[in-house]
Amino acid sequence: MSVPVPIPESLRLALIAQSPRCIESFSAILKPGESVESWFQPNLDDALRFESSLVVLTRQSLYAWDHPSARWSRWELTPEIGLRKVDRSGLGVLELFDDQRLIAHWRYTAAEINGAASIVSEFQKIVSGQEEADVGSICASCGGPMQEGQVVCANCAPTAVPNTTRSLLRLVRFAKPRVLLIAGGFGLTVLSTCAAMIPPLLTKPLMDQVLIPHQSKLPARFELVPWLLGGMLLAALLSWALSWAKTYVMARISERISADLRYATYGHLQKLSLEYFGGKRTGDLISRVSDDTQRICDFLSIHAVDFATDIIMIVITAILLIWLDPTMALVGLLPFPFIAWIVARVQARMRAGFARGSSAWAELVNVLADTIPGIRVVKAFAQENREVERFQERNEQVLYANDRVNRLWAAFAPIITLLTDIGLLIIYGFGAYQIYRGGLSVGDLSVFLMWVSRLYLRLDDMSRLLANAQRTAAATHRIFEILDRVPSVAEPQRPVHPGRLQGRIELDKVTFSYGSRQVIHDVNLCIEPGEMIGLVGPSGAGKSTLVNLVCRFYDVASGSILVDGLDVREYPISEYRSNIGIVLQEPFLFFGSIAENIAYGRPDATREQIIAAARAAKAHDFILKLTDGYDSLVGERGQSLSGGERQRISIARALLTDPRILILDEATSAVDTETEREIQEALDVLVQGRTTIAIAHRISTLRKANRIIVLERGKVTEVGNHDDLLARQGTYYRLNQAQKNAGS
Repeated sequence: MSVPVPIPESLRLALIAQSPRCIESFSAILKPGESVESWFQPNLDDALRFESSLVVLTRQSLYAWDHPSARWSRWELTPEIGLRKVDRSGLGVLELFDDQRLIAHWRYTAAEINGAASIVSEFQKIVSGQEEADVGSICASCGGPMQEGQVVCANCAPTAVPNTTRSLLRLVRFAKPRVLLIAGGFGLTVLSTCAAMIPPLLTKPLMDQVLIPHQSKLPARFELVPWLLGGMLLAALLSWALSWAKTYVMARISERISADLRYATYGHLQKLSLEYFGGKRTGDLISRVSDDTQRICDFLSIHAVDFATDIIMIVITAILLIWLDPTMALVGLLPFPFIAWIVARVQARMRAGFARGSSAWAELVNVLADTIPGIRVVKAFAQENREVERFQERNEQVLYANDRVNRLWAAFAPIITLLTDIGLLIIYGFGAYQIYRGGLSVGDLSVFLMWVSRLYLRLDDMSRLLANAQRTAAATHRIFEILDRVPSVAEPQRPVHPGRLQGRIELDKVTFSYGSRQVIHDVNLCIEPGEMIGLVGPSGAGKSTLVNLVCRFYDVASGSILVDGLDVREYPISEYRSNIGIVLQEPFLFFGSIAENIAYGRPDATREQIIAAARAAKAHDFILKLTDGYDSLVGERGQSLSGGERQRISIARALLTDPRILILDEATSAVDTETEREIQEALDVLVQGRTTIAIAHRISTLRKANRIIVLERGKVTEVGNHDDLLARQGTYYRLNQAQKNAGS
């Protein structure tokens, strides 16, 4: 009789909270003597909706309860599997993986970070056989702890690239809308291949009934020659026409699939949250959207067509060879198993090599994306040689990665050619023996050799296509890494359309963390419609983070933000943000005219409305002094304008949208005192009737704020107007005195 397995009381309560079936089935699947070491309670589903589940760790297994299906899943602990947690801006994911794939994952909010860390720590102890995990060093990539012998931590470990077929098959979803066109291209491929098989068939009567009899002084049917040669010519012309049509159709298909892929990838990037871009390099993303999609296009338009043609040719040729002579066909196909074995051995190594090459290329593009926009800083600090050396380092990494693949390819391709040559020699020898015995005619052997030669030529071409297929699979994997990413700020399931908001903002026990670092602690705040508040505090106090939460660039870890009485997570993101105007601390202008930049948030604005916004932002006068006025090009990132001019255009851009909520994030930090005074005069009028949150470095700009909120270490420590806070002689007073002393 087995002894019931003891379940910790806290876990028992969590099991009961799931459902009665949960605890019953868990008790049933535990093995005798299997004790619970740790457990974790994820609280989000894949759509980022709140839904509780359970992950339980024993010394033998990892168990997970799936709430929708009401069943347990079990994975036995082996040295090949790992468990890691990845935390990103208030959200996290617990991942179970091996060296080939991601096995399972569970999502959670920042409130469960400690629980996730605990179960990962216990898992590592059990798998490694250590009572305590040895911390060897700190990961240079993310600052997390690494085990002894690791190069990067589990969070930064590269994801395994799936096999080539699985990667390429994921492109099927983009091919479905053009299935009829693809079917037509496939039909043309079959027809062109069949047409190419006709000339060898006409070679048999030419050899057996004309050439050989004539050479042997026997009657020969020379009247067949024009017909046979004419048939060969017509077959060649037909094959050419069909091949042209096939190539054109498949090229159109591939270009449109690639265009759809670029559109989907870029569109999905726009939907992803800010935390995703915080962990990615610009050059890497550009490389994926441009270079990787182009590589896929080239493969689909050129190599995929050739591959399909080769497959059809091989199948048709094999059938014809068997029909002509089964024994000869068996001899002719003898090298196939060896070639298949070599391809299977080589493709995994080539796939990994091309994945490394793609990553190295992305790093090279990253250098360009960093230095070209920042060329003024590079030259200001005379670091041109350093950047050239950095580029050369990345260039050599690309060279090294490609050399590794090329060394493998240099050995692989000649082996395939050698095997096909050996196959032809075997056919020559066996065919000569068959002719000597009288079982085969010279015409039959000629047809056989022509077909087999074409078959081996196609086989050799297919082996060369392997490199392109592996490279394309790596590119496809990088594209789908973006498409598979779930935004951390999700659209509501049942949205409430806000329309024109009144602008009442209420923060109720708001908490937020960047990874495991909590930056906002239990903040409560209510801002009435039309009220202007100022946010001040030391650097790192959480001012910009609080504004980002109000704009819903991130979602709170706990608590809620209510606007007009509803949680902002109930509003569609774009409709909610259309009520917000924001001026960032670092103004960003797009390449284009000044008018286009001002109207960026409202492309349908008239020239009169654009000018009115510029006047309000005190930008109209300096714009008119430019050569082309409002049609003047500002250059990339507005480099042709001063910092103050860029800031005033940025303010005009925000004002043109007539927002109900106005966010000023250090809006006057980049301007001189005179310009600041002009902007402040405009703001005194513009904040009327708008809920305004102003982060200010210069405390003097907040004198007219209805209230000033002082933040320290993510907590609200003081609230009041300018005079009241000075009278308290607290943090606000000290900040004010420090600025006065610095000014003097």
